[in-house]
Amino acid sequence: MSTTEGARARARIEVTAAIKDEARRQLAAEGAAKLSLRAVARELGMVSSALYRYFPSRDELLTALIIDAYDSLGEASEAAYAKARGGSPAEQWIAVCEGVREWALARPHEYALIYGSPVPGYTAPRTTVPAASRVGLLLIRIVRDAYQAKGVAQWKVPAELRPEARRIAEDLAPDLPPEVAVVLIAAWAQLFGLVSFEVFGQFNRLVEGRETFFRHAVAQLAHHVGLVFPQPTGTGGAGAAGP
Repeated sequence: MSTTEGARARARIEVTAAIKDEARRQLAAEGAAKLSLRAVARELGMVSSALYRYFPSRDELLTALIIDAYDSLGEASEAAYAKARGGSPAEQWIAVCEGVREWALARPHEYALIYGSPVPGYTAPRTTVPAASRVGLLLIRIVRDAYQAKGVAQWKVPAELRPEARRIAEDLAPDLPPEVAVVLIAAWAQLFGLVSFEVFGQFNRLVEGRETFFRHAVAQLAHHVGLVFPQPTGTGGAGAAGP
């Protein structure tokens, strides 16, 4: 790459970042539904036609912001997992969940973009799927490692749910028993339900000690998935209630 080409590439990266930063400011002030390329261009002192060379449509800008948000959340959860690698699978689960919560509370407008109300007229393309899957795949990894180490209690699944449980396991985690996969998906959804209740204000005047409450709730999710908690030395227990 020539010096001129390198300078152009750096300039494009800088302008793209500036566009995204201004778009995030608009998200915080107006919400995703009111995001406007013209308004972004105006705030940056650009003509609209110049901005369209970077993002040809509002939807393409939204998609870029959504992928960035999912990746940022994924990085936060993976960093929390890395710090907890020496702990039990249940402790790793809790650490990842707490990483998700901390990210969401620190960046509520980006959380709302990916887990809030759908943006009218926008349909996320499949290019968002890899980034959107990072937290879920990390939770699956924790459970898979525990299962391979014989550290997962398997709960019984009702007969009417078994076909769906098998399908979920085949699609998402073929190396996990259907009984484990189906409760894992439920716990994944409940994690984000807990986070959404806090971010969007449903816990106001209801839950005050939210950090302690959240930690207890996600520990219960870990137990529901079947992760075994370590017992203090001398208790003689295996660590989790049986199915």
